[in-house]
Amino acid sequence: MNPGKEESLKRFHPWIFSGAIHHAEGRPEEGEIVEVYSSQKEFLAVGHCQIGSIAVRVLSFKQEEINGDFWKKRFETAWTLRQSLLNKTNNNIFRLLHGEGDNMPGLITDIYGKTAVMQAHSPGMHLARFELAAAMKEVTGDSIENIYYKSEGTLPFKAGLEAENGYLYGGSDVSGIAVENGLQFRIDWEKGQKTGFFIDQRDNRSLLEKYAKGRDVLNLFCYTGSFSCYALRGGAGKVHSVDSSARAVDLTRENVALNFLGEMRHQAFAEDAFKYLEKTDASAYDLIILDPPAFAKHRKVLKNALQGYKKLNATAIEKIRRGGIIFTFSCSQVVTREDFRLAVFSAAAQTGRNVKILHQLTQQSDHPINIYHPESEYIKGLILFVE
Repeated sequence: MNPGKEESLKRFHPWIFSGAIHHAEGRPEEGEIVEVYSSQKEFLAVGHCQIGSIAVRVLSFKQEEINGDFWKKRFETAWTLRQSLLNKTNNNIFRLLHGEGDNMPGLITDIYGKTAVMQAHSPGMHLARFELAAAMKEVTGDSIENIYYKSEGTLPFKAGLEAENGYLYGGSDVSGIAVENGLQFRIDWEKGQKTGFFIDQRDNRSLLEKYAKGRDVLNLFCYTGSFSCYALRGGAGKVHSVDSSARAVDLTRENVALNFLGEMRHQAFAEDAFKYLEKTDASAYDLIILDPPAFAKHRKVLKNALQGYKKLNATAIEKIRRGGIIFTFSCSQVVTREDFRLAVFSAAAQTGRNVKILHQLTQQSDHPINIYHPESEYIKGLILFVE
C-alpha cells in the first residue's frame, strides 16, 4: 500500500480503495484472494480483490487461509448469534449474514422458513458460492432445506464473469410462505426485489402496530404490504397501501388475505406514491408510513436524494391530520443519520407545523453493524408527532 494509506486498515475498516494501492504483484484476477502489505512490507489483511473504487474487501486481518473451514467458522458465529436473538416460536424470517456486519463483506443471506437466499455483492463471493453453500448447509443442518442463489442484478462485474440465479441446494417443494412475528407472508425470492422481502424493518413494524389502533393509515411504497398487515393487526380504522408496481400491490393484497381473509378495512392502489400523496385530501390520514427505496446509491446523487426526502416528508407533514404520526425512513447507505434528520427538519420547517421526534430508529439486531464499518448502518428512521 502507499505510505500513510494503511491507517484505515489498522482501524480494521474492511474496504481498501484503489487509490491506496501502490502496486500489485502479478496480475490478480477479479475475485481472487490476495494478501495486502504496508509500504514497510508488514502484513495487513487478506481479502477478495476486485475492479473498481473498492479494490479489496477484507476477509481477515490475520494471515490465514481462506477455505471451507474459514467459511464454516463464519457461518457458525452468525448462526449462533441469530439463534440467541430470535423468537423462534412465531418467526422464521431473519438475516443470517449481513455482509461487513458479520465479517463477510460482499455476502447477504436471508432465511425464509427452510429456504436460504444467498446474494453476492462482490465477485469474490460469487466465485466462492458453492463453498459457501456447502459451509452453510453443514452449519444449519436440517434447518435449511433449500439454498437459492440470487445475484444476477447485484454483481459489479467488469471481467467477464457471469451470475445465474438458481438453486444451489434443494429447490423442490418450496411453499414460499414464511412467518414474521406471527404474520404470514408470501415470499417471492425468485422474482421479487432484494432477496424477496424487506426483513430489516421487523422491530419497526412491531412498533408501528402499537401506534395503529383506531388510526387511518397510509402505507406508501408498500411493496409486500408488511407494514399494512401490522397496522391491521394493531387495530387500525382503515389501511391504504400504495405502490407504483402493480405486481407489488397484488402481493400486498395476497399477504393481507393470508392474515385477514375478507378484511374490508384495507385497500391497495397501484399508483405513484408522490402523486398519490400530493392529491390526498388534507386530514385523510393520521398515520403515514414513508419507506421508499434508496434515493441515492452513490454520492454523486446525494444532493438530489436529500431533496427527494425533503419533498416527500414536507408533503406528508403538510397533509397529515392534527395529532398524526409519521414513520419515515431512509435506506440509502450514503445518506447519513445527520443528513436524513436535516432533510426531515427542513421539511418540517417548510410546513410551519409543530413536529416532535418520538423515536429514532435503525435496523434490527440480525442486521448487525460492524463498529469499524459505520457504512453498515444503512437504515435511518424517525417517528414524528405532528400537531
